[in-house]
Amino acid sequence: MSAAALDIAAAVAAEREWMEQLLARLVAAETTLGNEEAGQALVAAAFADCGLEPLSVPLDAARLRADPHSSPFSWSVEGKRNVVATWDGRAGAEASGGGGGRGRSLILCGHIDVVPPASAALWTSPPFEPRVEGDWLYGRGGGDMKAGIVAMTGAIRALRRAGVELAGSVQLQSVVEEECTGNGALQCLLDGHTADACVLTEPHPDHLTVAQVGVLWFHVDVRGVPAHAARASTLGFNAIDATYTLLRALRELEAEANVAPPPPYDAFEHPINLNPGIVSGGDWASTVAAECTLSCRLGLYPGESPADARRRVEDTIARAAAADPLLRDHPPLVRYDGFACEGSVVDAGEPLVQELSAAYASVHGSAPRLEATTATTDARHYVRHGIPAVCFGPRAERIHGIDERVSLSSVAEVARVLAAFVPMWCGTVHTQER
Repeated sequence: MSAAALDIAAAVAAEREWMEQLLARLVAAETTLGNEEAGQALVAAAFADCGLEPLSVPLDAARLRADPHSSPFSWSVEGKRNVVATWDGRAGAEASGGGGGRGRSLILCGHIDVVPPASAALWTSPPFEPRVEGDWLYGRGGGDMKAGIVAMTGAIRALRRAGVELAGSVQLQSVVEEECTGNGALQCLLDGHTADACVLTEPHPDHLTVAQVGVLWFHVDVRGVPAHAARASTLGFNAIDATYTLLRALRELEAEANVAPPPPYDAFEHPINLNPGIVSGGDWASTVAAECTLSCRLGLYPGESPADARRRVEDTIARAAAADPLLRDHPPLVRYDGFACEGSVVDAGEPLVQELSAAYASVHGSAPRLEATTATTDARHYVRHGIPAVCFGPRAERIHGIDERVSLSSVAEVARVLAAFVPMWCGTVHTQER
């Protein structure tokens, strides 16, 4: 290991306590949908603690809805903001080392929003009270993905405190709404926050994620005929029962999508998942349910548009309803609120992939695997704007589940990889002691 690499490794190690304290504070901030500001305030302070000036990027509902690649949303985004901070390099200066004088720019991006805890009663300890056992920190959002925000911020703090001066620029981005629309990252792009490449510090350890599926959220509203439960079989039409018929048809659609997956998803046994995430209906145990809504998430392959997926869902629901005597007279309504996004693929030959792999190998001794994921991330927005984007971040387990946890040592390891990669990608002017 070179002297410069040793200096950077030592600089990152010196930030470990700072990173772990920041992670605990972030996990304690309950940043579910509509409550992201407490976390963004902490991130802004952390960016400032790196010697950078945090900038707010407010969500603009009108501009988002006007963009053809935004996801539909029925809730207010007033007061919501992304937080970004840029470390301006000396673009055009004569550089040494990996940057080769090119002064390339980079985005390091993470999302502050988290999903609800599912059922707090099932957790070993309260989901928003960070708990450390050995190498693991437990808490909702610790892995997905506040640890990633901490790792990327800690890497930049370490580089700046070590006296590294970049030829190119690197921007830290903490965005909102990744878990429901992706419109936070889109707003950053609409406001001109672009770069030559992007690394999203999602919990994707030991590999770089270079391909992802698209996602469609849809909601099926079923109307029944209410009646007294004593006459349910003769006078009523139960909307809750009717959703079973529709769900069976949607499961057939899911099965069809998994028959012949295209590359790289032919390596998966079941790459496209339909998830009925919410079923809500009825208002009284002794009344035949008058209404029921089935809310689902459906994956789609890269290259398939959300519009195509919508047509397949609507055709499936229409055929199932037409074949059912009661649903035929009470046709369900399909509507959209939330994710409507395409998948994306980044070529393995991209300089971003090659050089981040080299930085990973400099820390771990071997190159990372290149993988696809059956989830979606904000990477698609950057890829669509011509910015290669991959995911790499700390090791987390049970994300979106009970007792979510993240490895603290992996946070430090990711910070080391990023601290090795940033000077390689952006180029350096010189390194000096401060």
